[in-house]
Amino acid sequence: MKTIYLSLTAKSLVAILLLALMLGSCKTKRYIYKEPIKEEGPEYLFDQLSKNELKFESFAAKFNIDYIHDKKKTEFKGQIRILKDSVIWVSFSPALGIEMARLMITNDSVKFMNRLDKTYFIGDYEFVNDFLETNIDFDILQSFIIGNDFQFYDKTKFKASIDGMKYRLTTMERSQLKKYVRKKEKYPKVFIQTIWLNPATFKISRIMIKEIKKQNKKLEANYSDFENIHEQLFPLELKFDLTAEEKFEVFVKYSRINLNEDLKFPFRIPGKYQRIY
Repeated sequence: MKTIYLSLTAKSLVAILLLALMLGSCKTKRYIYKEPIKEEGPEYLFDQLSKNELKFESFAAKFNIDYIHDKKKTEFKGQIRILKDSVIWVSFSPALGIEMARLMITNDSVKFMNRLDKTYFIGDYEFVNDFLETNIDFDILQSFIIGNDFQFYDKTKFKASIDGMKYRLTTMERSQLKKYVRKKEKYPKVFIQTIWLNPATFKISRIMIKEIKKQNKKLEANYSDFENIHEQLFPLELKFDLTAEEKFEVFVKYSRINLNEDLKFPFRIPGKYQRIY
């Protein structure tokens, strides 16, 4: 009986020690999460975010996409190429691997070619914004695709907080920096923006932009499955949610990622293709 009593006492002590360690580690975590905000504020978080963003001059990857609309799923494969701040080029293929469409976006133009019905479109960002029912530009598109913050927008009006063990940065009416606004361009603004940062890596795990007057209208991206690519963390899986008059979901999985290679962005429209407006 004495041996049993000692054994139970030892187990109790171990349990108490483990519980104390767990409670102590939880307190430490809470302290670590709150301390930078208490002492440094959002400026510290943006500095860390900037240091840990994907640095690149060119980006290339293969992708698989599941596109869900009205409970119907469509699957695509393809490849994407980006020349930083200049060109986004995307080639779409169905399961058989034959290209069915090609898209090229620059700072002031949108070009789309449909090989299935031999048509093409050339326009500007009104096309993108009408389709997404929002107001975005090249900088925002590029940032959403690679999981970085908007590069050419101000960072002065953000508020920092803690949300679900993540750092949260929130602002209203975030404006594009004046020196990057073109003469004929409307002065772009992101109405409500929220960024969630992983406190261990300072990588964006979630980002959302919303309209002020239409609270049901939002564009949200979630990033996961981070992998070391050329000594930089990059999300291999992305989920985009667009809620406007209808809801769209896009799941993206990247593979074969390459950075800073010489890339080509071919976009030759065959003479027999018909232009659509």
